[in-house]
Amino acid sequence: MRLKKLSLLNFKNIARQELTFCDGANCLVGDNGAGKTNVVDAVYYLSMCKSSLPMTDAQSILHGTEGFVLEGHYLSDEAKTERIACSFSRKGGKILKRNGKEYERLADHVGLVPAVIVSPADSALISDSADERRRYLNACISQLDRTYLHTVMRYNAVLAERNRLLKTRPDETMLAIYDRQLTEHGTKIHAARAAFVERLQPVVAEYYRTLSDDREQVELHYKSELNERPFEEILQAARQKDLVNEFTTSGIHRDDLALRIGGYPLRKYGSQGQQKSFLIALKLAQYAIVAQACGERPILLLDDLFDKLDAGRVEQLIRLVADESFGQIFITDCNPTRLKAILDKAGGEYALFTVEGGEIRPANDAATEEPAATETSDAP
Repeated sequence: MRLKKLSLLNFKNIARQELTFCDGANCLVGDNGAGKTNVVDAVYYLSMCKSSLPMTDAQSILHGTEGFVLEGHYLSDEAKTERIACSFSRKGGKILKRNGKEYERLADHVGLVPAVIVSPADSALISDSADERRRYLNACISQLDRTYLHTVMRYNAVLAERNRLLKTRPDETMLAIYDRQLTEHGTKIHAARAAFVERLQPVVAEYYRTLSDDREQVELHYKSELNERPFEEILQAARQKDLVNEFTTSGIHRDDLALRIGGYPLRKYGSQGQQKSFLIALKLAQYAIVAQACGERPILLLDDLFDKLDAGRVEQLIRLVADESFGQIFITDCNPTRLKAILDKAGGEYALFTVEGGEIRPANDAATEEPAATETSDAP
């Protein structure tokens, strides 16, 4: 999937902008706070109907205005055109349109324009609670299976009703009804997550070996009570505990994704460099699986890579994603000279944009750069 044109109106610090992109790497360079990440976030927004950052739709509106509009013109790998428009206003809420037709449900759009983002915010997958890792799993699987997202939404709605009941007047008949519904939806979610993690594990390990020169073994493990026994048994066994605590203490909403290096928890035993490499391997593995399942190469968003990796590893990564198995890429960086040097060595088509105070302008025409004659080091 390639984004050919992007229009932004009153989005974050960008008042109005019309951008045309190349099919290869599109590089946004500028100082911190200039608006580079806002462009990348707009691309993500048009794929996932929400920001990649922990912020509300209202917080994405340019100060002093009442709403924003994003529109993207796409060309699929099979040469099919798509026009996606997303608008949000303080009074009217969010509207998403595909080729001029409004979606009845935003969830129906997820997966049409697949995208994978690598950003500094990914560190929350290691440092924060299990909520972050469940959200990651949900977002990944939703791009592969639209019914999954609907199932998660139904599960959460039933869970909220059950928790409300536990806080007021617990009724055995209603609890039994909610338990059957949680079991139905939760079992499907568990199966989808388990299958996805099983597919993810070997691909993450392979990408990590490439990025780290085969230094350590990494692994993923899906932690869930449903790995041990059926959901209905879990809910029944936890009934008294739920009544005392006045909320549902067990279920797939408590699941986690364990990240390990050398057999030990990544958060405690992984160095900063190892953690960063693990996260990038995780996202590249996600990319490979989505591309294979959808038959469409996702748009790859690499935000502030040098915050995550040293120059040697960034160079290694750029060469890796310059392969034909990857499609269109968006990269942000503060140093145009450094980024251009790495892209020139990697070879391939790229376009450079400068970003300053919410204004984006082309720094060069999209061009095919010839690979440099000198070899580049694989050393981290």
